[in-house]
Amino acid sequence: MIIGVGIDVAEIDRFGAALERTPELARRLFIDAELVLPSGERRGTASLAARFAAKEAVAKALGAPGGLHWTDAEVYVEDSGQPRLRVRGTVAARAAELGVRAWHVSLSHDAGVASAVVVAEG
Repeated sequence: MIIGVGIDVAEIDRFGAALERTPELARRLFIDAELVLPSGERRGTASLAARFAAKEAVAKALGAPGGLHWTDAEVYVEDSGQPRLRVRGTVAARAAELGVRAWHVSLSHDAGVASAVVVAEG
């Protein structure tokens, strides 16, 4: 059963400008594993914008309650290339209240826009 669906888009240049303007913003939005590639290189702005869009989409799929922490939703990619979601803390608590047992995530970025769709399944 589908409990919620969320979609969000982020303008990549605008998101990058926000990160430059407010250097501590990246640490408020992402955990270390989201900021750095397995090779040790810093993740690109388009990829971070897509992850931010996914976090917004998660909140929407959960009914957009207040009090969710950005870092309680982690977007990662499996070796196969499939994006996945790990939740903890405030996000896991809200998901448990609603009976969410599985997440489905799709990320994309093209033509200056990053997008994400998240489906919460019970």
